[in-house]
Amino acid sequence: MRKLVAALACRNGGSRLYGKPLQNIDVAANLTVLEHILAVLGRLPQISDIVLGISVGDSNLDYVEFAQNREIKYIIGDEKDVLQRLIQCGEAAQATDIFRVTTESPFCFFEPVEEAWKTHVSENTDATFMDNVPDGSGFEILKLSALRKSHAQGTSKHRSELCTLYIRENPDQFRIRHLAPPPGFDRKDMRLTIDNPEDLIVCRAVYAHFKDRAPLIPVAEIIRFLDSRKDLLTLTAPYCEAGYATMYVRKQNPTPAP
Repeated sequence: MRKLVAALACRNGGSRLYGKPLQNIDVAANLTVLEHILAVLGRLPQISDIVLGISVGDSNLDYVEFAQNREIKYIIGDEKDVLQRLIQCGEAAQATDIFRVTTESPFCFFEPVEEAWKTHVSENTDATFMDNVPDGSGFEILKLSALRKSHAQGTSKHRSELCTLYIRENPDQFRIRHLAPPPGFDRKDMRLTIDNPEDLIVCRAVYAHFKDRAPLIPVAEIIRFLDSRKDLLTLTAPYCEAGYATMYVRKQNPTPAP
């Protein structure tokens, strides 16, 4: 029996914006980005459990308290080796597969998850990628065995926050499926991840506009909203080119599966 577990890597730090997952996405309600992400994942029945992969260090004790207060499973692991933390998360919840989103990205493209998981299982896929969507809204479904293989055979650059880089660089060693996003989703002029104060301003504006539909806010509607708010796109425009340039998946330009 396959078990899909969401593994959420957590750490404070960041020179541009400190403690991104614990920033409020709804200031009035005192709702953090991480709490919103948990609410989204909690609405996806394919996900059996959620585990926080917390980095070592006193600066990250906020996440331990966060998990304990909400009775969420967590592990504490190496700061740089995020891949190992994901593996530890899976092991803590007896997972066969990991659902991966980043904890600074509040707006997951959730609609395809059900079908993606069914296909991932039926085709015995090692890695299923939802790429070529606005930065921060994609997701990855990964066999725990594929992550262990990546950790064992990869180098230090793979045992890092680039958790799926080894898989992507070695497609001959894995069964990989690239999901095709809907037309109009490949928007390199748009960011739905929080790395800078301007990103947080934009994500707060998005949440405020769609608050009555939270936690499941459709990315297609977010795209239309941001297209109507050029002032918000202008805020994050300086970070788009550099942000997308560092995404190795963009450079590979894989052929998506239908």
